[in-house]
Amino acid sequence: MAMPSWQDTGIGSMARTALWLVQKVGEDQIFTKAELREAFPDVAQIDRRMRDLRDHGWKIATSREDPTLRQQEQRFVARGADVWIPGQSKAPKHKASLTANQRSKVLDEDGYVCRTCGIAVGETYEDGITGAVLNVARRKVIQPDGTAEFENVTECKRCGAGSSGRQADLGQVLDQVAALSPMEQRVLTNWIDQDRRSLSPVDRVWGQYRTLPAPSRAAVADALRSPNA
Repeated sequence: MAMPSWQDTGIGSMARTALWLVQKVGEDQIFTKAELREAFPDVAQIDRRMRDLRDHGWKIATSREDPTLRQQEQRFVARGADVWIPGQSKAPKHKASLTANQRSKVLDEDGYVCRTCGIAVGETYEDGITGAVLNVARRKVIQPDGTAEFENVTECKRCGAGSSGRQADLGQVLDQVAALSPMEQRVLTNWIDQDRRSLSPVDRVWGQYRTLPAPSRAAVADALRSPNA
């Protein structure tokens, strides 16, 4: 089926916006809100039509998710469903069925932290300026029997911008748990109960060592290998 033109006024504005991204912007390219509005001068709330594409798997990053962007810029990260094809523009069922109470329940169960990067609600990223905004995403989980299910999970906007195709393998995790020694399983159980990992002094030093430049890392290695270490 041939792809229609983004200038075809006979199709919906959300579909035209998707086509404009594909035909005029291109994946991984930057555009501005002004350019979007100039392309659709007669369409009211064109920004909202752009946001609606995210419900159909389209990845469009703002300066919140991509710190390399300026405030007025956005990046077309990845194409989603072909919403210009009849039937593809309907809102996904899981989006329509997730109530405010269900969303709150997911956030509460996940401890109000992003289950991808670990940032908590209200915390800022490395730049010390941008605050984390948490959403509820759908993640594909491979079950032990090989079937796939989509489960709700808390994810920050920044991680969500690059989550296309992300999945988890529950069967693999369970196999790795079974392979642990009884002592290792007890340690893991304690981490799970606290929902955090307690770092040993060696873990903390290792983390600090990894941040050092090469000459300083060599100095640490020499100190450990010296007879007086």
